[in-house]
Amino acid sequence: MTDPKYAQVIQESQLYLDLIAKKELTREEKDWVVQSTVEAFRDHVNPGFLEYRKSVSTDYTSVEWCDSGSTFTDVYGKEYIDCLGGFGIYNVGHRHPKVIEAVINQLQRQALHSQELLDPLRGFLAKLLAQITPGDLQYAFFVNSGTESVEGALKFARMYTGRRSFIATTRGFHGKSLGSLSATAKGVFRQPFLPLIPGFHHVPYGDAAAIEMMLESCAFIGEDVAAVVLEPIQGEGGVIVPPDDYLPRVRELCDKYGALLILDEVQTGMGRTGKMFCCEHYHVVPDILCLAKAFGGGVMPIGAFVSRREIWEKLIDNPILHSTTFGGNPVCCAAAIANINVLLSENLPQRAAESGAYMIGRLRELAEKYPQVVLEVRGKGLMIGIEFVNNELGYAVAKGLFDNGVLVAGTYINSKSIRIEPPLTISREQQDQVIERLDKVLAEVSKMAG
Repeated sequence: MTDPKYAQVIQESQLYLDLIAKKELTREEKDWVVQSTVEAFRDHVNPGFLEYRKSVSTDYTSVEWCDSGSTFTDVYGKEYIDCLGGFGIYNVGHRHPKVIEAVINQLQRQALHSQELLDPLRGFLAKLLAQITPGDLQYAFFVNSGTESVEGALKFARMYTGRRSFIATTRGFHGKSLGSLSATAKGVFRQPFLPLIPGFHHVPYGDAAAIEMMLESCAFIGEDVAAVVLEPIQGEGGVIVPPDDYLPRVRELCDKYGALLILDEVQTGMGRTGKMFCCEHYHVVPDILCLAKAFGGGVMPIGAFVSRREIWEKLIDNPILHSTTFGGNPVCCAAAIANINVLLSENLPQRAAESGAYMIGRLRELAEKYPQVVLEVRGKGLMIGIEFVNNELGYAVAKGLFDNGVLVAGTYINSKSIRIEPPLTISREQQDQVIERLDKVLAEVSKMAG
């Protein structure tokens, strides 16, 4: 006889499964979804997220329900142009047909691998990465998220160099697991978990001289640096674009002091900035490249770190020295393979460069029109940041855009900035709609600021 507790769970789970299977909902069902979702977040996820939603939207109970192309729709059918892109996930758009098809085809054959036999898609995807990444990066290790890719890169840097120290930058964001959090720079994320992994030193971003000074100091005291960890453009820091000579100079310094260069392209990679990888703008090849977010085509969660053969040697000697159960599973690899195909066949990095130049130009016109609200517009490709005079104005603009059917958000590190990171497939018509709606919102917020 089924335990009454489990009988209720069976009943409720079947209700959810029936809901998932429905193509259309009645008004009563939609109301129930909203109410039940809010209650579940309040009682079982985190009520703090509901309070956060109240601060950044005009309807904190808005429940997303479906998506396609460059838009998503809430449960009541209101459509939003997605200018957040899941913090950089949807480079090829929402539910691109080719990515969906690859996932379904693989699901019909095999979802997860045995862990013991050779799984072909992992090999195929690793070969593709070696072909598209810059320089002599050859071997890839697949994970489930960005923070895992950074964790792996940090471990491999220690393993290869035998050193223990790292240099990261202020306002940098590399994830929130213990190792990557040690490289992340915002105190509010770090303090509850101190002490973190020892040996991390933070210097100002964009200042190669500061990195040189730290490399020299660490060498002098006998704590040589294993690696310098950088984002080519800081995402969560507020879309901070460094001087053009920054990455080339850091590459030279790493070579001089025997440190590895780890580039965190979790957010900048896969065409976002107008090149397949942001480091290609600066003709810099890292020793280890970290990927995630858009790597799975906006459909499946997958990340990777890619490196040169000599850094992989100890893992070749002992291939289970670093391992994962779900990383590089067949379904996620299928999505990533399709993603690479779409990015290249649809020329999306070039489209990002062209759309980004257009949007940045239009946004800077608005900045000149509303100087009492907007301080600066910056970015590269479709990785764009708008910095406001203060946090309150930034929140007001985000709320106003939400009310007008455009989704944006602030950044984890810098609350004064909001990001414009739409799918690289966004049409010119949709870009113009975003500009028009932003103009309307800025006019309203400008009156408030006055």
